[in-house]
Amino acid sequence: MGVFTYESEIVTAIPPAKMFKACILDGDTLIPKIVPQVFKSVEYLEGNGEPGSIRKVTFAQGNQFNYMKQKVEALDKEKFEYIYSVIEGDSPMNMLDKITYEIKLEASPGGGSICKTSSKYYTIGDIELKEEAIKAGKEKASGVLFNSIEAYLVANPNAY
Repeated sequence: MGVFTYESEIVTAIPPAKMFKACILDGDTLIPKIVPQVFKSVEYLEGNGEPGSIRKVTFAQGNQFNYMKQKVEALDKEKFEYIYSVIEGDSPMNMLDKITYEIKLEASPGGGSICKTSSKYYTIGDIELKEEAIKAGKEKASGVLFNSIEAYLVANPNAY
């Protein structure tokens, strides 16, 4: 098994506490509402969002994937840190044992936040991942998600 790590940062105008609440704590209900073309639903199969919980994310029709199951590994509401692993789903899970995402929100100098993400891809056997493909997919997905949440929070300043 090999491990490929990809790290990225996204800067938003939204303060960390507000972004963490919208994206992580309330994301299961908020994200399918504001990005319905990507996410159909999120449901907990085990637990309620705390570490050890298992949730199923179902993608909207017309997407590249149908579903994925995620396991919450860690949640620190004070430090704005969240770790989860994709443990099951459509392709590319036929090449991967799991993918673990570590997300940390920090205050930016301008009053917004910096979202730091580390993604670890645990491959099955000797499979090698193409860095360009991982980078392109992560940047597109992260951009859509965080830009959509930021736009929602800017348009609805009293939502959180």
